[in-house]
Amino acid sequence: MRCMAIIVIIIGLVAPLEAYAEVTATSQKQLSEFNIDLTGNSSNEKVKLNGVPFAPDSNYYTEINTIISDSKDKQWDITYEGGYNPAIKFYDLDHDGVKDIFYQSDAGGNKGLYHYHLHTFKKDQLKEIALPEQQSIQAKFVNGFKIEIQIDYEAEPITAKLNNRSSKYIKLGIYNEEGKLLDSTTPLVEPISFFEPVEVEGREGYGLKSYQHISGAYHADLIGTVETVWYYDRDKWIILETEWLPS
Repeated sequence: MRCMAIIVIIIGLVAPLEAYAEVTATSQKQLSEFNIDLTGNSSNEKVKLNGVPFAPDSNYYTEINTIISDSKDKQWDITYEGGYNPAIKFYDLDHDGVKDIFYQSDAGGNKGLYHYHLHTFKKDQLKEIALPEQQSIQAKFVNGFKIEIQIDYEAEPITAKLNNRSSKYIKLGIYNEEGKLLDSTTPLVEPISFFEPVEVEGREGYGLKSYQHISGAYHADLIGTVETVWYYDRDKWIILETEWLPS
């Protein structure tokens, strides 16, 4: 009887472990698969984008990775942060004649931010290229229900009128009714929220177009967007064009 009890206990322990292993094995989902030459050796690598969904019916993935393998069973893994609707596309953004891996996913939340990564192969080594950052933009409220945006230090600041939201700013105590600035509040220069690969006129191949929002008293108070065209040249990103688009 004692032996039978021990056997029953062992079976009871093994069964849940087997069930857990089955759930874990099926939790990762293959999202897409490609055959494309990423190393420049004239043969295609197999590229798989995988993700672990937060829930069976969710389009948010808590773990995301790309697995790259060649015909010689060599493998490279890239791990990304969690996000919605992950996707990878292929563009030659470093202009070496071989396509790179451009990843994006929606970060979620109300700021409209996305996650991005760019990876390339150099002499059979997988490397990440840091994406550009627009660090020079500054903004401030000025008298008369206006905002000044300084994008380029060598150019005059851009002035945008805020009369259509004056009553809101008066209630918030930023201006008085005559449009005099009362508060030291500064507009919110958001980080780059979105990148888009674009063909660049007069240059070889593709660059990136970035979208960076400027908000007023709070994040949802969108005033306009700075659009910048970037080009990767000699191992660094250079700005080709910047444009201010009021909301």
